[in-house]
Amino acid sequence: MLVEGTSDLVALEALADMHGRNLEAEGVSLVAIGGAQAIGRFLDVFVPQGLKLAGLCDAAEESEFQRGLERAGLGSNLTRAGMEELGFYVCVEDLEDELIRALGAAAVQELVEAQGDLGSFHTLQKQPAWEGRPVEDQLRRFMGSGGSRKIRYARLMVDALDASTVPRPLDRVLTQV
Repeated sequence: MLVEGTSDLVALEALADMHGRNLEAEGVSLVAIGGAQAIGRFLDVFVPQGLKLAGLCDAAEESEFQRGLERAGLGSNLTRAGMEELGFYVCVEDLEDELIRALGAAAVQELVEAQGDLGSFHTLQKQPAWEGRPVEDQLRRFMGSGGSRKIRYARLMVDALDASTVPRPLDRVLTQV
């Protein structure tokens, strides 16, 4: 399974755990490719091997994945539906957006508080660029700042999900493998 970054990998590992799956024992490898621009290089390696592939990307990187899949000979003029038929799913905005919407802003703020990060979050909210913006946007920005915060919160947010509220792209990509 090819994903853009480490936070995506951590979230899918946590989701597999939630479903009682041991991906390694099933022969499934999760690969963080280091950004969408690298998809072509990975497809060049894995497609000729005949491996069953799946993937996850952010909406802003959808076209990179489309071009990579097309160059690898897996389709032409791919739409999002066409990518899904190949096992590749797109997060609306990004992973954090999907998880924040699934949990709700209040629950995510409770997680932030439980991690002792509420003061830092409030500091971000007071910054002129973020003051008055929707709390969901502020939370997304907060997750993406502060070093490895995005990676740490990926697992925490997935662990807080109810199995019935798993975001569609995460649920579907895990079902592919």
